[in-house]
Amino acid sequence: MKQQTERKRQSRRNAVAGVVLLGAAFAMLGAAYAAVPLYRIFCQVTGYGGTTQRAEVNSNKVLKRTITVRFDANVSRDMPWTFRPVVRKMVVHIGENKLAFFRATNNSDEVVTGSAAYNIAPDSAGAFFDKIQCFCFTEQTLQPHQTVDMPVTFFVDPDIVKDPDAGVLSEITLSYKFYPSKKQPPHAAAKKTQVGAVKKPATVVAPGSKG
Repeated sequence: MKQQTERKRQSRRNAVAGVVLLGAAFAMLGAAYAAVPLYRIFCQVTGYGGTTQRAEVNSNKVLKRTITVRFDANVSRDMPWTFRPVVRKMVVHIGENKLAFFRATNNSDEVVTGSAAYNIAPDSAGAFFDKIQCFCFTEQTLQPHQTVDMPVTFFVDPDIVKDPDAGVLSEITLSYKFYPSKKQPPHAAAKKTQVGAVKKPATVVAPGSKG
């Protein structure tokens, strides 16, 4: 009788242990799927890895102190674009709302859609670089040989001066890199060009910007 009771207890323990292990396995699987979006949210909140912030409204506090913002632009090897900042650097007051442009040209005979990845260097400045509007928030589509100026509105958060690491910075760099989108639009314009239609390059340049 005692042996049967002990066997039943052991069976229950094994069953409980099995359920616990199975639950742990499902939890790990769920964590794996959630890791990427959670990591992205963590970076956006903390600025980790040079991730910039997204602001809903303009800054309402401007300090006398200035900081130099440099702009950097690149494209992936399989992206047939030329991409560069219109102005290489700006000296801005901390908290000042500023507008910068990046110029992109589609060098191919096809319609190309791309999306821009971005970061701030050094990493410690990421939590204090706020973008209000940016071409990087959505995918960008360029017609064959089209050139456009893409805007980004930003400010450097005045709280940067309180940070022991970022507060001593005199210069930060905003970098973008364009990658081709996996969802490309129909290449109607490209086919039209291939059959002999003459299509003049379209150029869209922001007022007051320099070439």
